[in-house]
Amino acid sequence: MVFRLAIFGVLIFALVAVLLFAYSLMNESKTTTQQMSAAPAPPPTEEILVASGPVPGGALLQPSSIASTSVLVTAAPLGAVVDTPANRAALTGSMARLSLAQGQPILDSGVIHPGDHGFLAAVLAPGMRAVTVSVDNVTGADGLIWPGDDVDVLLTQTIAGAPNSKSIAVEPVLADVRVIATGSELIKDPNAGANGGQSAQTVTLEVTEDEAARCIVAGTLGRLSLIVHSAQGVKDNHTGQPDEPQGPPPPPVWAGDVSPALTNAMPDSTQMSTVNVVTPSGSGEFKF
Repeated sequence: MVFRLAIFGVLIFALVAVLLFAYSLMNESKTTTQQMSAAPAPPPTEEILVASGPVPGGALLQPSSIASTSVLVTAAPLGAVVDTPANRAALTGSMARLSLAQGQPILDSGVIHPGDHGFLAAVLAPGMRAVTVSVDNVTGADGLIWPGDDVDVLLTQTIAGAPNSKSIAVEPVLADVRVIATGSELIKDPNAGANGGQSAQTVTLEVTEDEAARCIVAGTLGRLSLIVHSAQGVKDNHTGQPDEPQGPPPPPVWAGDVSPALTNAMPDSTQMSTVNVVTPSGSGEFKF
């Protein structure tokens, strides 16, 4: 009997211990929940647009020039541009008023937007001019040329009355000039793609006064083509001055240089011999 009472007491003790342990856990969980609910919420943040790399003053912003970073709403600079698709599109083609370091916020007051009064004049470097040339899908690289790109301008012309090998010539007109507009647009929609819209029929270039005159004359002689220039060009695009002395322009490329068949089909000139004949009544020339 005593043994049974002892076992019963042990069970009662164990049950009480389990109940106390469960009660302790419930109180601890409740306390933790209250502490978490009482903790202050983290401060709100937002994504703002920044320069993805160094951007010189006067450069046109392209999609690759723009990145984003997260900042506290209260710490965002005045005029910072929030990262949205619409804001990215609005910045594309805008001109940076001052140089931007990598990661520096892009402020609305720090750029001039296409369509703003004086935008084109602001884009041009001091002493430079804007000249517009006609292009088509082929000569304009089928929409692959963007404002801010560097291009070479080539002239293709047909020489009337020239021998076959000299009937067509291609020669450089301008080298390493900056595109500041395609068509009437000073920006290009990054979502349109290469063939996402109607191709521009004109391209506006930043040139010197002499280059503008050469370009206008060349446009009356034949068809102008644009060749995209390497990003590692020799000209400083924001001053228009070459960094290093440039050599003489390459010579024209003639039809016969490309197609030897044109040269072999017909001689460039007819070989003629001239004989002077003197007689008592006078003199004359005979050609054969």
